[in-house]
Amino acid sequence: MILSGDIKKYYEIDPKESWMIAAAEKNLPIICPGWEDSTLGNIFALNCIRGELSPNIIKNGIEYMIWLSDWYRKNCSGKGVGFFQIGGGIAGDFPICVVPMLFDQPWHEVPCWSYFCQISDSTTSYGSYSGAVPNEKISWGKLNIDTPKFIIESDATIVVPLVFAYVLGW
Repeated sequence: MILSGDIKKYYEIDPKESWMIAAAEKNLPIICPGWEDSTLGNIFALNCIRGELSPNIIKNGIEYMIWLSDWYRKNCSGKGVGFFQIGGGIAGDFPICVVPMLFDQPWHEVPCWSYFCQISDSTTSYGSYSGAVPNEKISWGKLNIDTPKFIIESDATIVVPLVFAYVLGW
């Protein structure tokens, strides 16, 4: 990631404290399918309508899945790749599907995700798909029965920065 100029005037956070920038600097993928269904997506669309931006500067869902399948195949050997899900719904279901999708192609031999951690304030007690427990993902072929699984039921906007600060040693 190349950052130039006075970045503080463009962002509300010091770049040294941004987990998004830290992930980009470590070349960790951040997959955001369905982001169009958000305030940011609406602002982006409006800027495209005004001619200030072009829609092709952002990947669509199919492009994300193709890219993610290539990335996963390149990175899944050795210790494997873990899956850290923030929230639920499409944000969680879309990228975790790359493994069962590749299982359906006999020329792609890949392992399952090496671990799974979900942070969501949506609990199963309300019947929400977003709060589906990790064991439910086993029946869909997204996780193995032996995959280490963790779930944190809390507000991701509070918990994620704390977890990432710990992991990054801040």
